[in-house]
Amino acid sequence: MRVTRTELFVLGTLVFGAALAESGDADLAQQLANPLANLISIPMQMNIDRDLGPTDKGTKVQTNVQPVIPFDAGDDWTLITRTIIPVIWQDDVFPNAGSQFGLGDLNMSLFFSPKTPSAGGVTWGVGPVILMPTATDSKLGAKKWGAGPTAIVLKTNGPWTVGGLANQVWSFAGDDARPDISSAFIQPFAAYNTPTAWTFSVQSESTYNWKTERWSVPVNFAVAKLVRFGQLPVSLQAGIGYWLESPPGGPEGMRYRLQVSLVLPKR
Repeated sequence: MRVTRTELFVLGTLVFGAALAESGDADLAQQLANPLANLISIPMQMNIDRDLGPTDKGTKVQTNVQPVIPFDAGDDWTLITRTIIPVIWQDDVFPNAGSQFGLGDLNMSLFFSPKTPSAGGVTWGVGPVILMPTATDSKLGAKKWGAGPTAIVLKTNGPWTVGGLANQVWSFAGDDARPDISSAFIQPFAAYNTPTAWTFSVQSESTYNWKTERWSVPVNFAVAKLVRFGQLPVSLQAGIGYWLESPPGGPEGMRYRLQVSLVLPKR
């Protein structure tokens, strides 16, 4: 069977176009591993934890809707908003209370980040974090307003993105009958991106409660793939984790995570 020059040209164009698209998807996947990237994304992350409560029989399923939206803040700065809206279902977490379902407390971080990375390719951002008592059930939230500082620093080196995020929240208003909040959050992370838009990541989301002097320390491993539904880029992620440390009544053992991240065009 003979192949004409036209057919060879069309075939070459398709192969070259597919390679360009894959290369572009790999770059986009690496940007998604960077919390300070200048793109709009909407991660929807479901976490499943077990063995909660005084009887160690409780289960909690928390789905975090986490829109990340950057705004221009002058010629040299970008303001990046990161909001966590938790939707929670839990069962047997509190004695004789059955199950609860609804919104948890909203957490919003604002990062002011320079548009040009520092020497050595280091990117950073600082700003406030705000905790809002938006829980629809008293057992799903702290019923406290809180605020404090937050910061993030990261470095991209080839296929690697490595960094850390931290914040400290103190309560300043809310239900006087509920415990005050003084909580530190520390999230080191590392991600490796492949030329075919796969991302392999490891991170922790450790919390230290200064009031009870207790740590909560999970370690999470995840695999993600950037795909397209029509022209819409979507990152699909699955992961597992393990609780190295948790307070009495906290989750234990393995945890599971599924995440879908939509990437939207900037206007």
